[in-house]
Amino acid sequence: MKTLPYLTATMLIATSASADTTDDRLHEIEHFFENAVVLNGPEVVDCTLSGGTQTNCFSITVKAEPQDYTPGPWCPTSINDDASAGGIWLNEGEVLDVDGTFITELSTLYGDENWQLFNEATGEVNVTDTQASCEAAARPDVDPEYNNFCVQCLPEYMDGDASMTYIIPLEPQLSAQTVQTNTAGSGLAHNGVRLDGPAPVDAILSAYTVAPFDDCGGHVNTHVGYHYHAVTDCLDQPAADGKDAAQVGIAMDGHAIYTHLLSDGSEPEGLDACNGHSDENGVYHYHAGAAGTNAILSCLKAEVGCASEDPDAVCDASARRPRP
Repeated sequence: MKTLPYLTATMLIATSASADTTDDRLHEIEHFFENAVVLNGPEVVDCTLSGGTQTNCFSITVKAEPQDYTPGPWCPTSINDDASAGGIWLNEGEVLDVDGTFITELSTLYGDENWQLFNEATGEVNVTDTQASCEAAARPDVDPEYNNFCVQCLPEYMDGDASMTYIIPLEPQLSAQTVQTNTAGSGLAHNGVRLDGPAPVDAILSAYTVAPFDDCGGHVNTHVGYHYHAVTDCLDQPAADGKDAAQVGIAMDGHAIYTHLLSDGSEPEGLDACNGHSDENGVYHYHAGAAGTNAILSCLKAEVGCASEDPDAVCDASARRPRP
């Protein structure tokens, strides 16, 4: 019985140390997102991850509004427009400028004469220029009325109060099998913009549409808002002391995401199937895929948390919800 005070003191010290570690981690996260439009958080919440693990996550509610540039443009309006009037498209690992020439050469690019996104008489490009047309075209089953359109949805179509809440494990919990990013998403960039999974390029092209990204690799849908399908130099920032690359985001499983290339311009070595590896201290992290690959991350190594339009939602990622 005389050992109880000692045990109690030991438990208190351990609890205090754990609380300090959590506070330090939250401070790191808060600092990482200091240039994002944060509406709430980060704060610690209980969560159930995709593999059923119950743990602590951080919750952060953000608006997808980058502060250092204005999203767009996406679609040129004339076949005479240069690259400044449009965004980019990803094709077989390449990043292509969506200019007037791109629009006129789609039939050659895809070997199909059914491509015709412009009026031959006027040179005007078919563009979804209303919210209704954007929503009809920017869905898996494209409304046939918008076949052969350049599809763009503008940020102003979003409700002014629209936000997303991300619930991400404070410490990664290794998954029994890799998690695909087409449902979970890849993560959250330091500016508060979603790092998404692959764009559904096959579905887009099958309707003879293109849905360009801006030069920063982002476009808009009216659920998630502005989000990225590629990491470009728009997310570049200085590498932290002792790091050989800059961190661009936090993955949905809690691991860090770094730039595609190291700070010296070389490619990281020893990447696994998910674009990740461990550093010299044994800390696992990802590197974003090359911009043209349509895969910021190929997969996720650990169990993932949740992303929701409802800031009050309880995260149970093991009950797979529809993709936001």
